[in-house]
Amino acid sequence: MSIIQCIGGFVAILIFLYIYYWRRNRDEFVPINWPIIGMLPTFLHHLSDFHDYATIVLKRNGGTYRFQGPWFTNTSFVGLADPMNVTYITKKNFGNYAKGSKFHDIFEVLGGSIFNSDSNDVWKQEKTMFHLVLGRKSFKNMFQHSIQKKVDDYLIPFLNDVSEAGAQVDLQDAFNRFTFDSSCLILFGFDPNCLPNKFNQLREIPYKKSLPVMEEVIFYRHFIPSSLWKLQKWLNVGQEKKFKVAQEYLDRFLYESITFSLGEEQSKCSNEEMDQCFLGMVKALKKEGYGKGEISEKYLRDTALTMVFAGNGSISSALSWFFWLLSTYPIVEEKIIQEIKDNWLTQEDNRIILRDVVLDKLVYLHGAICETLRLYPPIPFEHICAIKSDILPSGERISPNTSLMYSMYSMGRMEQLWGEDCMEFKPERWISERGDIIHVPSYKFISFNTGPRICIGKDLSFIQMKMVAAALLRKFHIQVVEGHLVTPRLSVFLRMKHGLKVEVSKRSI
Repeated sequence: MSIIQCIGGFVAILIFLYIYYWRRNRDEFVPINWPIIGMLPTFLHHLSDFHDYATIVLKRNGGTYRFQGPWFTNTSFVGLADPMNVTYITKKNFGNYAKGSKFHDIFEVLGGSIFNSDSNDVWKQEKTMFHLVLGRKSFKNMFQHSIQKKVDDYLIPFLNDVSEAGAQVDLQDAFNRFTFDSSCLILFGFDPNCLPNKFNQLREIPYKKSLPVMEEVIFYRHFIPSSLWKLQKWLNVGQEKKFKVAQEYLDRFLYESITFSLGEEQSKCSNEEMDQCFLGMVKALKKEGYGKGEISEKYLRDTALTMVFAGNGSISSALSWFFWLLSTYPIVEEKIIQEIKDNWLTQEDNRIILRDVVLDKLVYLHGAICETLRLYPPIPFEHICAIKSDILPSGERISPNTSLMYSMYSMGRMEQLWGEDCMEFKPERWISERGDIIHVPSYKFISFNTGPRICIGKDLSFIQMKMVAAALLRKFHIQVVEGHLVTPRLSVFLRMKHGLKVEVSKRSI
């Protein structure tokens, strides 16, 4: 038999299999599990609406679905949006589910940070140390002062300049710059000034642009065979080349920032005064015996990168979706403005002084932010791995080393959790008849994760978002440019693919 006949026979078999599987799976929302290549074609076809497509598939399958990748690639996983299953793997049987070797490979850039830690002993001690830092009154005061200063001196003047120029601006980019600067202020004690106070002073900053690039590549690593992306990395081509360049820019900035920050403190400050930035506090606690490992420059770099990832990507994403939703739901915006009027914020020298005691009165604003996080969680999914075989409450059998991904994005859109109106933006669902915030358990409102690995910076995140939202809504009306396309970007953070183009006008209330 000639080689041409062999190829022809192979092609005929493929065509037969295609027709056979296509006829068996005509429902476009049931992924076809092809021989050899698995569900890869379906994934590629729905890349542009990945999260929404995954949500529909999970809804139609009771919140649990086994996604099959190509054979021998270790890309298969169990997708979850069933609260019983999610609660089971994150709380009730937490000890059987770890980050896993695949997770460590994908997020290798975070090194030995708490986010990447699988050792219960190390992780618990690091978590205790972080709780001690974040719970200090001195840290909370420094945190609020840093955010207040950045809002007053840069974000408000910047948007005021945009308003006076009658220009359009990418609000997502402005928030990305703002949160990067804020994170650096809190971490290192200095402001890199990525966000200027004048619109015409905007400039491209390589290390600030590094984070979105790295987040996108990390997303694709979840679904591309590890052998393929590791080959790209070895050859220094494709997306892995972009990742390497971005990491080099960011690492250079981080190491210089650590040297400057702690070097300045060591030479000029007393031990008490060293407690003025996050890394200074961590270093002081390490010397007292908290946490595991040495206070190496690499440890500080890993810790700083993790905090920048969390503080920059999550907050800028949440604020962008919040202001887009307000532009889409003007009635909600009017109610928030009225609430700000009713709880007039103290003003000193024309500056709005925002403190947590005042922010606590902005109940409707809090509900609107919760509703934003429900519909558009900054981290759309989490990835873990089974250590031993198990059976989930739904009856799904889990083998050792099985990857599981639970979708925060999908769980926020489940009728069984949020009712038939789950796709509506309704801050009222978070407010009781007495006007108090309704406590929703973390297994249901999962935007900050749940179980032992719940986000330790949740309260600070709310403070920062409310400070920014109240200050900007007090000063400006922000309207999305007509016709601007808003859609999620494929990234480990739920950023907007095309940014958020807005027009800004001054408000008088």
